Amino acid sequence: MVFLAKILKDLWILTESGLTIYDRVIDSKIGSQVFGGLMTALNTYAETLTEGGLSNFELSNISFSILKKNHFLFEANSSKKTKSKKILNELKNVSDIFFKVYDEEVLKNFSYNIRVFVDFKNHIIDSLEEVH
Repeated sequence: MVFLAKILKDLWILTESGLTIYDRVIDSKIGSQVFGGLMTALNTYAETLTEGGLSNFELSNISFSILKKNHFLFEANSSKKTKSKKILNELKNVSDIFFKVYDEEVLKNFSYNIRVFVDFKNHIIDSLEEVH
């Protein structure tokens, strides 16, 4: 697996229903479950307007990207200077690692016990910006 530069500031992995099963947020301003519900609602709304849903958006100096894969949403933000294609490529790497680490059996049977995913950061450390 080829890693790009550490460009992802914050990362969330959500189920289609909006449950945040993993997050790494440097400066949290909103709870991860509230964020997950909000982002899932926005994506669902975008899917009604356009085929495929929401893929990226910007807020002041932060760029957000969203990747939908195997019934999960992988969402990350980065500096607005970082091209959305780079963020999306890194999200693809993260999602590939996620599905290698957690096989189909684990993902079907985690019974909403999100502690199963707590060690995921150890697998993607090369993707995440350093915490200052």
